[in-house]
Amino acid sequence: MRSEGNKLIEAVEELILISREAGLPAEIYHLKAAGTMNWSKMDRVIAMVNDARRKGLKITADMYSYPAGATGLSASLPPWVADSGEEEFFKRLRDPATRARIAEEIRTPSDKWENLYIAAGSADRVLLVGFRSEKLKPLIGKSLGEVARSRGKSPEETIMDLISEDHSRVETIYFMMSEENIKRQFREPWVSLGSDAESQAPEGAFLKNNPHPRAYGNFARFLGHYVRDEEVMPLGEAVRRLSGLPATNLGLSARGYLQPGMFADVVVFDPATISDRATFEQPHQFAVGVKHVFVNGAQVLRDGGHTGAKPGRALWGPGKIGGK
Repeated sequence: MRSEGNKLIEAVEELILISREAGLPAEIYHLKAAGTMNWSKMDRVIAMVNDARRKGLKITADMYSYPAGATGLSASLPPWVADSGEEEFFKRLRDPATRARIAEEIRTPSDKWENLYIAAGSADRVLLVGFRSEKLKPLIGKSLGEVARSRGKSPEETIMDLISEDHSRVETIYFMMSEENIKRQFREPWVSLGSDAESQAPEGAFLKNNPHPRAYGNFARFLGHYVRDEEVMPLGEAVRRLSGLPATNLGLSARGYLQPGMFADVVVFDPATISDRATFEQPHQFAVGVKHVFVNGAQVLRDGGHTGAKPGRALWGPGKIGGK
């Protein structure tokens, strides 16, 4: 999306326009209203999509089951800082006069760019989770506010310092969405689930940084917290959101349904116990409650333990040219 915050309405209007004029389905990736000042926009966004769908457009959306997003600390910098490439980017972060301008723009609300520092509402709602530098890794799990106070600097200065010191975007989690909006979104039949995270394992190199807990718990959290505990939808409908709906949206052939002729991809879980265990503070924890998993007809999880089988294969959508 071009905007998930101050220009959210305009971004959805643009997506609907592209879908209508190109004659193509469109997916809102992701459906969120970032920043407390934008939370009230969600009802209008949902109304816009429902109106477009009534008119025949294939508009769908996805979302993960957490009130925080993850990207770089650099998402708190005005876009012009990155003009002319990486070398100029880091040079600007070291120049005193330019730093003063950047700091002022970071702390000033604006509709001209997506300022995730402002969207989070506080430096204490900005969590640092990944650094390249071994020297900075002890800061993993601390908030931007904590680090700024320990260094005796403003959050704005600390943002620039950390990015410059690590020579990276610095992996960061921003708490900026409403729980009520998440539940409101999930109630719409065209919203599916996506983790927006790579697969992780609580071992080796993965332990050097803290991922967003959605890497481990997104789907189990949806089934346990939102479906079982919050009752946002019946269990059968929840399964559709995790299987048939996304498979159909992606144009995956013979996937997503338990029907003759389909590939046998099956997950057996206990609705009473399925839960996420990963937290923002300790994300490297597997979910619980999944008993068995079959991929392409071969069992890869038996009584919660991996069988060693690796029957997975690449899945191609309708854009694939040649072969299957």
